Amino acid sequence: MARLFGTDGVRGLAGGDLLTAELATALAASAASVLLGGDMLSVVVGRDTRPSGEMLEAAAVAGFTSAGCDVTLLGVVPTPAVALATAVGGAQLGLMISASHNPMPDNGLKLFGAGGWKLPDEVEDAVEAGLATPRRVTGAQVGRVHVDPGAGERYLAHLAAAVPTDLAGLRVVVDCAQGAASALAPEAYRRAGADVVAICADGDGYRINDGCGATHLGLLQEAVVAHGAALGLAHDGDADRCLAVDAAGQVVDGDQVLAMLAVGAGVGTVVATVMSNLGFVRAMHRHGIEVVQTAVGDRYVLAAMRAGGHLLGGEQSGHTVQLAHATTGDGLLTGLSVLARMAATGRSLADLAAVMTRLPQVLVNVRAGRDRATAPDVLAAVARHEASLGDDGRVLLRPSGTEALVRVMVEGPTLERAREVAEALAVTVAGGQST
Repeated sequence: MARLFGTDGVRGLAGGDLLTAELATALAASAASVLLGGDMLSVVVGRDTRPSGEMLEAAAVAGFTSAGCDVTLLGVVPTPAVALATAVGGAQLGLMISASHNPMPDNGLKLFGAGGWKLPDEVEDAVEAGLATPRRVTGAQVGRVHVDPGAGERYLAHLAAAVPTDLAGLRVVVDCAQGAASALAPEAYRRAGADVVAICADGDGYRINDGCGATHLGLLQEAVVAHGAALGLAHDGDADRCLAVDAAGQVVDGDQVLAMLAVGAGVGTVVATVMSNLGFVRAMHRHGIEVVQTAVGDRYVLAAMRAGGHLLGGEQSGHTVQLAHATTGDGLLTGLSVLARMAATGRSLADLAAVMTRLPQVLVNVRAGRDRATAPDVLAAVARHEASLGDDGRVLLRPSGTEALVRVMVEGPTLERAREVAEALAVTVAGGQST
């Protein structure tokens, strides 16, 4: 049986076979049993703008209160605001209801433990194991529900304190993905002194991530050029990601953002995943910065950061973690940090992002069983292609955690060479003979 929790909580079609109201209730009660030790302790709950978030919020609240927890509803706020409220508000558990960058029909349940940290795998496994026997209380032990209208404002104050800067009217276009940051992101950048043009910021949950946001940058690219902006910033549905677009409309991805922030901060070590571009690794080494690489997922980046005492890490997808100010990826904090770097140096985003040169990268998804990634014929083919690429590229095979897919990623000196190797390996992984 597949594990209930993925790399970022429980995610699926809201109301479908997996992510039901019944599951949300049972999961909340089980989490209370595992994490709260049976006392009447506090939980904070936030959500993004998806219509199904209201259903799942009500179901989760029922689970928490039936297990003896007092619940504070934060309303529509970004994921990092829930982590912050858990960390500084004295709550023992936080829940964010969001499917991040996924389309509207999906939703998800992300749990944070005391201190605002994502739960380790073993705790998630214990929560899953307890679904069939959730804790229940009666009478005066039943939890109460409160509404906190000030969570967003406290989050904005936290951001302002974390990145104090005067952006002196720097024009920025921000794409809020119709998600959780629709109201807060434009306000955060305005308070920092930016001239803000907000797009996809109606907070219409029916259109969340629909052709907009961090996974669909076309609208932002057009808007930056049309408004003559210095840059554009794109968030996803729950605003834990941030990607950028320079003044010419060119994409600046998570690797480039992480590289410019690492060099600007003068850190000795930065944590990234195995998907980070080889150009990123080379750039960091040129600047005397060690790179620690982890499995894909910001939870694994964060675990390595905490274990090694490192303050900066992130993913190519736009999750950037700054442990001095946040316990999880924070897209608004990232956006403000990029703006602050531009203001402090007087340099354009394109100039700052040029700290690294991306190697052409090709990703092919192959319909195949997970075991094909480590099959002898596949490993032999990988070794041959890696030898042919030498220092000018690399190969990474990664089985999907949720589907019968093997992801073949190849970087090479040219796009044509990377594509040639990726396509040949895809045939091998699928069971063919091409090498």
